[in-house]
Amino acid sequence: MLSQRARYAIRAMLNIAPRAGPVSAATVAAEEAIPRKFLEAILADLKKAGLVESTRGAMGGYRFAKPSAEISFADVLRVIDGPLALAPCASRTAYRQCDDCRDVETCETRKTLLAVRDATAAILEGRHFGLSGGDKAGDRPLPLAPESKAPRGADG
Repeated sequence: MLSQRARYAIRAMLNIAPRAGPVSAATVAAEEAIPRKFLEAILADLKKAGLVESTRGAMGGYRFAKPSAEISFADVLRVIDGPLALAPCASRTAYRQCDDCRDVETCETRKTLLAVRDATAAILEGRHFGLSGGDKAGDRPLPLAPESKAPRGADG
């Protein structure tokens, strides 16, 4: 499950993406209904990771540090929430054997979690903040696909 911090980070990046110049944290916070101090901490982490850069002054603010089409949802989520995997044994970026694992090579749970991680990563790494080819400058990036209507478990 995505943390609220990760949701705010994605919303902030979607807000920044279509802009021609820097935008203040206060503007993004107001437009996206994100607490300003919380957003500033998120933007500081994104800046440290090289996803956004900032400029001081009256005309300053935040902008992408590289082309928006080169920044994926996965990049942002890894900065904010850490690895995409549901368990450390399924992580590609922070692997470690689970404490109660008997045999990592034959563990069926790990095999399933690796498949989930790979599918999740494929989707999130394929979703970028850049504008699609048919959009005009200033249009927001395409929204996420509608939520699946598949039955959900009791835990949501």
